[in-house]
Amino acid sequence: MNAADITRLTQEALEEVRLAADTAALEAVRIKYLGRKGLLPQLMKALKDVAPEERPEFGRQANTFKQEVGAALKARGQELGAGPAHTATLFDCTVPGQWRGLGSRHPISQVIEEATRIFHSLGFTVADGPDIETEYHNFDALNTPDDHPSRDIQDTFWLETGELLRTQTSPVQIRVMEKQPPPVRIIAPGRCYRRDTTDATHSANFHQIEGLYVDTHVSMAELKSDLTYFARQMMGPKVNIRFRPHFFPFTEPSVEYDFSCHLCDGRGCRVCKNSGWIEISGAGMVDPAVFSIVGYDPEAVTGYAFGMGVERIAMIKYGIHDIRLLYDNDLRFLQQF
Repeated sequence: MNAADITRLTQEALEEVRLAADTAALEAVRIKYLGRKGLLPQLMKALKDVAPEERPEFGRQANTFKQEVGAALKARGQELGAGPAHTATLFDCTVPGQWRGLGSRHPISQVIEEATRIFHSLGFTVADGPDIETEYHNFDALNTPDDHPSRDIQDTFWLETGELLRTQTSPVQIRVMEKQPPPVRIIAPGRCYRRDTTDATHSANFHQIEGLYVDTHVSMAELKSDLTYFARQMMGPKVNIRFRPHFFPFTEPSVEYDFSCHLCDGRGCRVCKNSGWIEISGAGMVDPAVFSIVGYDPEAVTGYAFGMGVERIAMIKYGIHDIRLLYDNDLRFLQQF
């Protein structure tokens, strides 16, 4: 093969490009001449067999072949792209628009935002803290004994640094009290982590809203009245609240509290398991030992603390039977809210 042969092949290639009827045919021509196994690589491979005196001209013709065929392929591709088949896909400003539905907030976000609004009306502000906590803030400062089960690796995600993924948002209360003198009135919504086996009512990742009110002469009566107000704002005007004795290391006395079932008005139904009450979470008066740890005078101030699971509130409020539905990201489910 010599330079004259390359000139002839160039004309043949340009003619095939011109006759390509669609983009598929044009791609076949490109592969035939410029593809990895096409004619151009063969020409370059043949260069070593050309006589030394003919190599410069042979190389120039091969380069011309590459440039002209490449340019022709590009130009023909633009022509085919602007043809009738492509024109049909262009935007037609005379066609009525298609409305894209607006998104909505996730049920968990809705509950957090609604709870924040309710407690804000009672004078609470929102406080936040890190997801990765120290053992001191998560356990020690909350008066949790060294042998408490929650400290075990079976219950808590411990890190190699000795820190942990917080098991509750209570450490936020400690951090606020360390920095701020009384009075303190905060809520701490946020994500928490525990080594729970995932099932219909448990998840290793979940959300809490905890509250803290510290001042002079704060009483259990104020705790009950504030939680009753919250329950009626969140669940409906007929909801009541009850306290049951319990124990938590960081409150004394401690209680668990229930909302009366908002669906059956306390008469008993499937949601409340025919008891008329729905268990929410725990609360109580802040233990004086906690005040001493953070530098408050337990003789001068009192306070209450409470907590609640956001997912649990969402499941009760919206009638969700499985917590996993909140994390599956299935739009068919989430669009209901």
